[in-house]
Amino acid sequence: QVQLVESGGGLVQAGGSLRLSCAASGRTSSTYTMGWFRQAPGKEREFVAAVSRSGGTTKYADSVSGRFTISRDNAKNTVYLQMNSLKPEDTAVYYCAAAETHFLELVTASGRLYELWGQGTQVTVSS
Repeated sequence: QVQLVESGGGLVQAGGSLRLSCAASGRTSSTYTMGWFRQAPGKEREFVAAVSRSGGTTKYADSVSGRFTISRDNAKNTVYLQMNSLKPEDTAVYYCAAAETHFLELVTASGRLYELWGQGTQVTVSS
């Protein structure tokens, strides 16, 4: 069983950058599609980005496309979310998630397909 631990959240001014990390312990994370989701107060959880097992395929929500970059280092069992040009509306708890799959290039925005979730890290963007 893989356990996910997020880090890197914090308080940043609008226009700033943060890099989130998600470290996977236990089994290797290379058999999992990895994703980032977020949930703002009073709102439903929403998809942010996903990366395939190989790292070669990525998918982004329209709201973050061009500003956020997801990547992974399978040797380190770690997934990253580089967030640039942050906006106040990016304020949320960010969750790392894993979906085990046989498909090397699968990416999905469906939260229901991710069976493992981290505890979350708070990102706050001030205006």
